[in-house]
Amino acid sequence: MKYVEGAKKLFMSTGTAFPREVIWSVALIKQLSAGANNSLGKLDAATFQSIRAASKEVMEGKYDDRMTVDVFGTGSGTGINMNVNEVIAERASEISGTKVHPNDHVNMGQSSNDVVPTAIRVAAVSLAHQDMLPSLGEISRSLANLAEKTSSVYKSGRTHLRDAMPVTMGQEFGAYADAFVHDRRLIYDALRYVRELPLGGTAVGTGINTSPQFGKLVIGELNRAIGLRFSEAGNRFRAMKLLSDLVALSSALKVTALDLFRLCQDIRLMFSGPFTGLGEIDLPKQDEVAGSSIMPGKTNPVTVEAALLICSQVFGLDHANQVAGTLGEFELSMGVPLIGYNVNLQLKLLSEALRKVSSLVIEHLVPEKARLRRYAETSPSLITVISPVVGYDKASAIGKRLSLDYSIKDALKEMGYGDKEIARILDLKKLVGSSRKGR
Repeated sequence: MKYVEGAKKLFMSTGTAFPREVIWSVALIKQLSAGANNSLGKLDAATFQSIRAASKEVMEGKYDDRMTVDVFGTGSGTGINMNVNEVIAERASEISGTKVHPNDHVNMGQSSNDVVPTAIRVAAVSLAHQDMLPSLGEISRSLANLAEKTSSVYKSGRTHLRDAMPVTMGQEFGAYADAFVHDRRLIYDALRYVRELPLGGTAVGTGINTSPQFGKLVIGELNRAIGLRFSEAGNRFRAMKLLSDLVALSSALKVTALDLFRLCQDIRLMFSGPFTGLGEIDLPKQDEVAGSSIMPGKTNPVTVEAALLICSQVFGLDHANQVAGTLGEFELSMGVPLIGYNVNLQLKLLSEALRKVSSLVIEHLVPEKARLRRYAETSPSLITVISPVVGYDKASAIGKRLSLDYSIKDALKEMGYGDKEIARILDLKKLVGSSRKGR
């Protein structure tokens, strides 16, 4: 492992290892490349078979302890490419009983400059389809179901954190369900761009030292192996020198994190109390963890708060990706390892947060209906609605009574209105709109 030993001296030693998904992806490319080179008559059958077997073992994680180069190394990704090349070459030599060279055989027809940009894209798309898109579908469905269940739960709306016109809880959660549906589409569209792979461009995009058919052959086998509709980049120079597609994916993940942050922030406020806050909902599952080490019986929105931390990290990683996307000049991007690492982490963190908020918070959320309706009926903004009915002077008098903790209903009764008249005036169903889902 000559290259790796030298790299460990020159690279940073932060302990930041390449994600399992990236190692798997590089090894998969090595396996498929050996097959392409064999079919092109450039690699003998015995060497091909030994590289294929060794690559499979690397993909399975058998040699993760030997993947020791740091993410903070050479910006082209040569470190992880050569690390995988050398591990596969050593194991393939053991399998075949002959010398398999890391560059001449395992890296045949390839360069770090096209392999690693390809690998981090394959890893990102695979992880997105495995975790990210399903978790977005899950939380969208959970929110839509909650919106339906709470479509007749009336509450006070709030703008600027001040009482506003009534809404239903279903309208509030329905808005978030719709947001995550759009986020899923945004990510899906970004992934279409990320699927364009530069493999076959070798050192600078020209494809020097490899067959013109190499990239097409490997990407065809890649699609047969894992699907996901990868394609050759229409312009390999672009896909090697620019990582704009991955920055776009990162930005879509940031937007998703922003929507999740807003949802969690609202839930946290709704759960505040129980007596000195809003106290609009209960989160029974949060009782399973002690909220305080000193205050017995205290319940905190722990899952929501953990998700807020994840969103904060995703925001920061996106900014790092924007900066890393600017690194490099002319034919090479110098941000490859960092963006590959960051996007992988963003996908994992955000997928986990979405799943946990969906399964442990949204699906168990209980509205405090009586309190919510009381808030709706005591909102000072209702004076605006009843003013045309009872007249300006009476509406002003009711407004003064509200400051004395009267509800509008109590104030109307005191002014001589009967129950039927009050029910007609304070028809919350009518006030929240013809569609309670907010369509």
